[in-house]
Amino acid sequence: MWEKILAYIPEWKVFMQGFIVFFIPYIIFKLFNGIVSKQEMNDDDMVKMTDQTTQKNELEYQKESSSKESYDYYTGDFNLDVELVRKEIGHNWDVHFREFHIGNTDIRAAIIFLDGLSDKELIDKHILTSLMGDFSQKDEQESLYEKGDFLQKFIKNEVLSVSDLTEEYDVKQSVGKILAGSTALIIDGMPNVLMLGTVKEKSRNIEEPVSEALVRGPRLGFTETLSDNTALLRQHGENSDLSIINFQVGKRSKKELVIAYVKEIADPNLVEEVKKRIQTINIDDVAESGYVEQLIEDNYLSPFTQVQNTERPDRVFAALMEGRVAILLDGTPFALIVPVTFSMLLQSPEDYYERWLPSTLIRLLRYLAAAITLFAPSIYISFVSFHQGLIPTKLALSMMGTREGVPFPAIIEALIMEVAIEILREAGLRLPKPIGPTMGIVGGLVIGEAAVQAGIVSPIMVIVVALTAISSFAIPQYNAGISLRMLRFVAMIFAALFGLYGVILFFLLLCSHLVKLKSFGIPFVSPTVLYRASDWKDFMVRMPLMMMKRRPKMLHTKDSSRQD
Repeated sequence: MWEKILAYIPEWKVFMQGFIVFFIPYIIFKLFNGIVSKQEMNDDDMVKMTDQTTQKNELEYQKESSSKESYDYYTGDFNLDVELVRKEIGHNWDVHFREFHIGNTDIRAAIIFLDGLSDKELIDKHILTSLMGDFSQKDEQESLYEKGDFLQKFIKNEVLSVSDLTEEYDVKQSVGKILAGSTALIIDGMPNVLMLGTVKEKSRNIEEPVSEALVRGPRLGFTETLSDNTALLRQHGENSDLSIINFQVGKRSKKELVIAYVKEIADPNLVEEVKKRIQTINIDDVAESGYVEQLIEDNYLSPFTQVQNTERPDRVFAALMEGRVAILLDGTPFALIVPVTFSMLLQSPEDYYERWLPSTLIRLLRYLAAAITLFAPSIYISFVSFHQGLIPTKLALSMMGTREGVPFPAIIEALIMEVAIEILREAGLRLPKPIGPTMGIVGGLVIGEAAVQAGIVSPIMVIVVALTAISSFAIPQYNAGISLRMLRFVAMIFAALFGLYGVILFFLLLCSHLVKLKSFGIPFVSPTVLYRASDWKDFMVRMPLMMMKRRPKMLHTKDSSRQD
């Protein structure tokens, strides 16, 4: 027995080979790690030496700086205060300094303003003319020479005819306001500056929204000016409960942002959550409300938008009256609405301006269009590639005849046409307006006809792709259409791999994701999850207005009744 066992034990040469094969590379690896570690230690020593040198230089610089006079606040010394502002922004060619004497006295003053953003006519008529006038008839000149509180109160209350006037003591704060369009007034003897609201508003006319056209409804859309947008919300009617709270966003380039809500309707927890997320935004520049949308949403990995954007004031005000919160940013006509549900993305303000029967029919058509946009190509691929027996005989024979001579499988056909349609859609958006729509229509016809004539795709595939593209245009919210178009390609891949079972699997995965997705604590697929029968009155079917007496329960509003 032992002989049989020993016969299976390799000779010593095999063990030597194993040692060479396994242990020699291990020893080389360890030696290499040691060399690398030593090099890293040397690098760390160099970094520490560099840091020590840097700290030493910084200490020396701080000592040198401390020996010099440095001020963060205004001192009351006219020459020094003007020089402080010059050091901050004097290198900018569009910043103007204008020195003069107040009235017919020897008290020196200066105004600092930004060319282009400040209203020169307002500065000339209501600031310079008032300050350089004769004060002998208004008060004794001896009192003006006191340069104390009397002078400041006298200038503010009796001389300047500007509605927006604040005091500023911090140099950097005042410089930021100057660069935003305000005018700084420095007066000799005053340890602060007066910031005068001289911003020249530049905005386009209020026009009809381009991205959300309606047949019936207001023809007003937001502009790029924040004050105009808040005024449009106020114009909807006298409402003392409409609260608008201001924030500043952007670390280097600051912009004004406001959140709007109805105080007696909105859930306080929702308002506080929106405030908290806005305050966590820490980015150099918030160029557009899309930045805010991406920085405050719940799940950035989801293909679905969790914040609704709109150009329509009526849509925003209707959302506020439901208990939602709106976010408006200066410099963009797109406002944000939170929280949002998937059904909101398939609704239009026109649903409520028309009677409930046609509105319900149109809304159901939108749901059908969304289903076609998402599943039509994948269902075609699964039937043609895997489940031909489920197709009626005559239709199957017709489809086989049209596909005769096509060299590609159904998935390749679909990908060719879908990619071509998406390229044409994007090209139509980016081209100049006079030729963009024409290019999209003509390009689609030419490419479809040429592909069929060349035998690359079948005519029925062109029909399916065209129906899918037209259905995607019926979705009112543009970003919702993008999400469905993107998921359509995933559904096509599932169908090509597993057939109709793949489409069902994709649908189940999509449903499981949607059920877990939330927007500011509200389930994205409400009112289906959690089920609330009262909220179904404005879900797939738009019931008559006299039946929708309650606000959505999912929003937990203070006042649930909106109609007696």
